[in-house]
Amino acid sequence: MSVAGLRRRLVAVWLVLAVLVGVIVVLERTNLGGPPAGSGRPRDVRWLLPVPVDQLGAIEVAQAGTLHRFERDATGAWFYHGVHTGSEGTHAHAADPAMAARIERAVAAFGRTRIERQFSLKTTAGDYGVTTPETLILLYRRHEPQPLVQYSVGDVAPDTLSRYVLAVGSSVVSTIPDYQIDNLLKLIEAVGGSRGRGPATPRAPLGRGASPSAGARGTDGTSRR
Repeated sequence: MSVAGLRRRLVAVWLVLAVLVGVIVVLERTNLGGPPAGSGRPRDVRWLLPVPVDQLGAIEVAQAGTLHRFERDATGAWFYHGVHTGSEGTHAHAADPAMAARIERAVAAFGRTRIERQFSLKTTAGDYGVTTPETLILLYRRHEPQPLVQYSVGDVAPDTLSRYVLAVGSSVVSTIPDYQIDNLLKLIEAVGGSRGRGPATPRAPLGRGASPSAGARGTDGTSRR
């Protein structure tokens, strides 16, 4: 082969490589073929949460008749709001750095909750404890007063490692790792709450009818049936 022919082949090879590099750069910048930027969540995994946690502005956990609210401040730091009645005026909260970090770790861990198995609620196997839950979890987007989703937390599965949960308004019960629920209850203990046993009292989901064991809350923060 002549020197001129060899040079032409080398030029062609380098051109092909340059095109491939350009395509890779474009894919990386636009994140085509992958999950949304910042989500950190593979698309082939069945996640419990419908959105990444960085889109959440508040989480409420109704446990033993008490509603515990964790919320982000204007800087994005998490703090414990306590019982939120919806009738409170606008007021500032100072997030404790240590507690904010602990809440953020717990929320981030909950955001990685994966669905293990799913069952129809309309079976002869029972309700898995989701129709009379002791715990409910409500997720809110930032600056939105109505919950994005509510989860009714049911019984521990027979394997003692999983927990039954139901997205209120759905007819499909899922199992998730039980430690995810335990982590949230431990967080409540850390902020001075109690994880005693008793029926939860969620707010009714918007446009979905009454939720399990639902009760309307009065302006004093108590549950009223």
